[in-house]
Amino acid sequence: MLSLNRCRSWLHARPDVMIDLIRVFLGVALFFKGLYFIEHRANLLKMMEESGGWWFAPAAIAHYIVPAHLFGGIMLALGLLTRVAALAQIPILLGAVLYVGMPKLSALSEETIGRQNLELSALVLFLTVLVLLHGAGRFSLDHVIWKRSQQGDPLTKPA
Repeated sequence: MLSLNRCRSWLHARPDVMIDLIRVFLGVALFFKGLYFIEHRANLLKMMEESGGWWFAPAAIAHYIVPAHLFGGIMLALGLLTRVAALAQIPILLGAVLYVGMPKLSALSEETIGRQNLELSALVLFLTVLVLLHGAGRFSLDHVIWKRSQQGDPLTKPA
């Protein structure tokens, strides 16, 4: 019990560590989701057809969704241009929640997989918005780059 209290007090003293862990997890998860979309393009197209059959869906998948998940996921995991990477994910996640998940919400008893996808997409959307609002934490490339640029800039050094 003592080690649990010690861990809890350590985390309370460093709340940015939790956001960093969430950011890294989201980045890795989105990267692997991008890989999944590359390998299972037919499943993704079928899912998008079920949600409305938009004519631009194949182009959106090839030119926005997959690269945004791949490169944005890497950028989130590393903490490089964190807010830009998170912002690039939000339209995709909104589409997953509103246009893919919500139509399946009425069939809760029939299809639990669609409901679980909605819940997971909504959770990822929520966490991505948190990362967007918070930005990169202490354990990110953004922090390292910003810290170096602040140290090297003679205007920001105290006299």
